[in-house]
Amino acid sequence: MAAQRWFASGSAEPRLSRVGMWSLVDHKHQVGLETHLILDESATPPVLYQVPLSFRTSNLLGGDRALIERATIDGRTIYIYDGPHDPAFTRALLGLMLDDEAEAGEGDETEAVGHHSLTSSEVRVTDSHVLRGEQSNTSIVFDLVHLNGKPAQPVICKVFRALADGPNPDVVVQSALSDAGSRLVPRAVGTVTGAWSDPRLPGGQATGHFAFAQEFIPEVEDAWRVALRSAETGESFSALARALGESTAQVHTELAQLFPVRTPEASDVGGIMASMRERAAQAVAEVPDLAERQDAVETVFRLAESAEWPVFQRIHGDYHLGQVLGVPGRGWVILDFEGEPLRPLAERSEPDVTLRDVAGMLRSFDYVAGTFAAGPNAEAVREWALEAREAFLDGYITRSGNDLRAQRVLLDAFELDKALYEVSYEARNRPDWLPIPVGAIRTLTERV
Repeated sequence: MAAQRWFASGSAEPRLSRVGMWSLVDHKHQVGLETHLILDESATPPVLYQVPLSFRTSNLLGGDRALIERATIDGRTIYIYDGPHDPAFTRALLGLMLDDEAEAGEGDETEAVGHHSLTSSEVRVTDSHVLRGEQSNTSIVFDLVHLNGKPAQPVICKVFRALADGPNPDVVVQSALSDAGSRLVPRAVGTVTGAWSDPRLPGGQATGHFAFAQEFIPEVEDAWRVALRSAETGESFSALARALGESTAQVHTELAQLFPVRTPEASDVGGIMASMRERAAQAVAEVPDLAERQDAVETVFRLAESAEWPVFQRIHGDYHLGQVLGVPGRGWVILDFEGEPLRPLAERSEPDVTLRDVAGMLRSFDYVAGTFAAGPNAEAVREWALEAREAFLDGYITRSGNDLRAQRVLLDAFELDKALYEVSYEARNRPDWLPIPVGAIRTLTERV
């Protein structure tokens, strides 16, 4: 577990214990399929992980990275695999969602139940593979055919690795948009919900989502790759950025229609400003040179604190170019409404300010420019980013009727907050990228 990208604890000796387990049934090959819930108490706060395993009596999958261990149990050699890499596990997992008669086995006070949205069980899995590059979760792509042999729309299933009590916002928000007929998100297919014992909670019982399946759109690029190519070749991104602004405004409008909207109270504003100041202090601790900007940062925050705040509603929460697909004939399609993975699940489900999403996308355009900052066309790429930012705002304003430029004080504060978060992240993980958010902090604080 400690070698996996989704494992969050930095402890050299994690304290792991199994607190639950549920199982799937493989009718074809009688492969043992168990999903274990493993609590890591060395993390702060403790993290509960979902670890699917398959148990085979022969090494049919080969000795690749999916093989966890070869063990001897009752005199037999057993090969233990990471479940998402085993077709027996993936087939049974999707079957639990699509087949009304499929049931999961219970164990250790844990249960799992499958649900499906728009897809029936009249499809067959022909192949599956784990999507590379995942970090906090593991995604499985399924190739499907109808029972008559004709290709069906592929499906991607996200197996949530870190579990928490409560509904996962990615499932809740994306399913609501999909069920309402929105074309701005992939179509929801099914979920696996669960209940498990957790002595840390009042009542000792937790509920939440184990997995979420949705339409997979193959052979398309995300907006990050499209933007990178555009910036590198000097091609204007203005029209695409404007369309992205329109799509962003539209999904915010749809979310406001599907979920509660409320007027912010003083405590709401105070909570957000406190978190901004906390991130600023952390950024200075990571990069002491930023101390000279502390007064200017505080000025930006004070101006925002006294501004008129818009209504609070459900938002994306972790919005950037990598969360959007460019789909021919359909336009921009938005993914991953899970919010920032490091924030508590309950906090990510609360109404927030749409300006947070806008600021996240503006920062993403800056990151495109920063990728080429050391190249011969650095100045041209900076101009590219400025044009893309303004076009994105134009599109958002046109579709929403909300003049973001009249809210510049608030928008600057949210963008500054995001840049301060980026400083801490880059200082720890990619120090070569640190000049990108540091430059943004300088620009945003020089405006006041």
